[in-house]
Amino acid sequence: MDPLQFYGVSVASRLLLGTAQYPSPAILADAITRSDADLLTVSLRRESTGGTGGRDFWKLISGTGRKILPNTAGCHSAKEAITTAEMARDVFDTDWIKLEVIGNADTLQPDVFGLVEAARELSAQGFKVFPYTTDDLIVAEKLLSVGCEVLMPWGAPIGSGKGLNNRFALKAMRAHFPSVPLVIDAGLGVPSHAADAMELGFDAVLLNTAVAKAGDPVGMAEGFALAIKAGRLAYLAGAIEARDMAVPSTPVFGQPFV
Repeated sequence: MDPLQFYGVSVASRLLLGTAQYPSPAILADAITRSDADLLTVSLRRESTGGTGGRDFWKLISGTGRKILPNTAGCHSAKEAITTAEMARDVFDTDWIKLEVIGNADTLQPDVFGLVEAARELSAQGFKVFPYTTDDLIVAEKLLSVGCEVLMPWGAPIGSGKGLNNRFALKAMRAHFPSVPLVIDAGLGVPSHAADAMELGFDAVLLNTAVAKAGDPVGMAEGFALAIKAGRLAYLAGAIEARDMAVPSTPVFGQPFV
C-alpha cells in the first residue's frame, strides 16, 4: 500500500493507537501487536512517571519498538499545553507532540483559539505539532500557517463512538487540503466508522476508547486494522458513483426478446 509520512518520517501503519484505559498491561500489549500500529500516543498527564506502575508502563511502551507520540490530553489552556509539551519532550526525547487544548468540559471540543496560539509557540520551538482540531477550514488554514504540517480533525466528540458526525465538512476538508496529511482523531466506535473515514480519503485514524473499552480490545484492534486497510484500498481503487436507478451488471446486448 502507498506509504504514509508525517513530517518527513515514514509510518508503517495508518492506524494510530492510544494507550490509555486498557483493562491490563497485557491486554494493551496484545492490542498493540494485533493492531499493527506503528505510532502510539501517550499522555504525560494521565500516566504517572513515578512509582512501580509508571515504570512498568514505560517499560512496556518502549519495549514495543513503536514510535511514540506524546499528547497534551487534559490541558485547558495554551500555556498549560505548552508546558506539558515541553515536559513531554524531555521525558520521551522527541519533538513530536499531539496538541490538545480542550475548550468544553462536556463535549471535549478543542479550544481553537488556544490551539492556534499553542501551535504557533511550539512550532517556533521546533516541535512537530499534530493538532487535535475541529473540521473548520479557517482554523485548519491558521494551524497550517503557524507551522503545522498535519491536521487531526475530530470525527465526533472524544469517546462518543458516534462515527463521522459531519461527513460534508470532512469531505470539504479533504478536498481543500489535498496534500496535507489528515488524521481522523476521536469519536469512532466500530471498524466501519474507520473504513468510512478512509474511503473519504483521510490518511489515517487515531483510536483509543473504541479499542480500550471494547469487550475484547485485542479483537477490536485487529478489526479496526483490517477496516482501515480495506477503506484505504477502496479509496485508491475509486468507488462507483451512487445512482438513483438500478443498472444491470449483466449486459443485455444480443439477448433474445419476445
